[in-house]
Amino acid sequence: MFALVDVNNMYVSCERVFRPALNGKPVVVLSNNDGACIARSNEAKDLGVRMAQPWFEVRHLQRTAGLIALSANFELYGDMSSRMMSIAARYAPRQEIYSIDECFLDFDGVPGDLVAIGRELRRQVLAWTGLPTSVGFGATKTLAKLANHVAKTAERKPGSYPGELAQVCNFANLSADQLAAAMQATEVGEVWGIGRKTTARLNECGIRTVLDLVRGDAAALGRQFSVVIEKTVRELHGTACLEVNDAPAANQQIMCSRSFGAPVTDLPTLIEVVSQFTSQVAHKLRDQGSVAGAVHVFIATSPYRRNDRQHAPSATLPLGRPSADTRVLISAAVRALRGVFRPGFNYAKAGVMLVDLQPQAQEHATPDLFADDAQPEGAARGSRSDLMSALDALNQRFGRHAVSVASAARRTGPSAHASKQDRRSPRYTTRIEEIAVARA
Repeated sequence: MFALVDVNNMYVSCERVFRPALNGKPVVVLSNNDGACIARSNEAKDLGVRMAQPWFEVRHLQRTAGLIALSANFELYGDMSSRMMSIAARYAPRQEIYSIDECFLDFDGVPGDLVAIGRELRRQVLAWTGLPTSVGFGATKTLAKLANHVAKTAERKPGSYPGELAQVCNFANLSADQLAAAMQATEVGEVWGIGRKTTARLNECGIRTVLDLVRGDAAALGRQFSVVIEKTVRELHGTACLEVNDAPAANQQIMCSRSFGAPVTDLPTLIEVVSQFTSQVAHKLRDQGSVAGAVHVFIATSPYRRNDRQHAPSATLPLGRPSADTRVLISAAVRALRGVFRPGFNYAKAGVMLVDLQPQAQEHATPDLFADDAQPEGAARGSRSDLMSALDALNQRFGRHAVSVASAARRTGPSAHASKQDRRSPRYTTRIEEIAVARA
């Protein structure tokens, strides 16, 4: 038996923990540069605010409906997520952290009433972190995910499902008729892994609800759509095709991209930005024990600045040897940037992606006849590794940007890619100077 534990409206809920006055009010959290709505409270959803909707399209609701907008505070959200995940992990022998606000738990062999366990888990998370959660149980991960949707929707929209399914829903406790009714009341697009395009195609075939999908022939749907749909149907029938992965595979790509607080027009500033992004992804690369075989760089103007000339080039530069050395990766990224940059454009965004990732053991597997190293191959590899380890250790101890490659060093004033965060709340749990103060 699987469970899916999900924090309700994660980003907004984190803000409400430290600002209870936000409870019951329409709240949205904005993306980098306060550009789009990336999280919405139930009250904001009821106002019609869509996910990823540009802020300028709903700004008027501040005046007409009391909508409150906050800048994203990812440092706070990440720390709150870690606290929630550590509590949830106590309730089952295996946990897979699926996203910042969701985790799967494998309850195989765990005795007792699972609904009662789910309610206790939910109570504990709420008491210790202040975060409201929903818990769904199912014989497969897809069913658990669907049960979680039912639990969350039944609480938010009374009458959409039976009230006893709110907050914690265990499909195993439902009769065949009750389960069919729940599936009939759920649109097929709510099934895990079925996106908008697939939903439209399924609708064209007369499959509009989850029950319609369950009643379809899995093999035939697999031939018509994909093997993913076939597995999804089998999972909805209770046949597990996906296991809890408590040791997730390493990322196949690592990317960092940001929109700028103001347009950037000169190459030196873009080099600084791209170097900073490369430093971040290089650190993540080493964290997962991988090396990269190529570096992909892109820059872009803003499509919303209609009077600006548009330019969105990109380039991928293969490395002579796979590497996790920040200096090597920055050098490649800057060369790629120089090849695509054109003067006269108002660039609004940039990004760096490391691709062709492989285990670190394969680093330098192929000798480079044109390498500049004067040392023997083994010594050169060791010195690089030691230097990067020292770099990471210093930044861990003294702060994220305490030591960096010169091209990534910030010049006087804020970073060139500093986001507009005029509405950001304090980082209550990670910065001692911003800790909440209680007055009694």
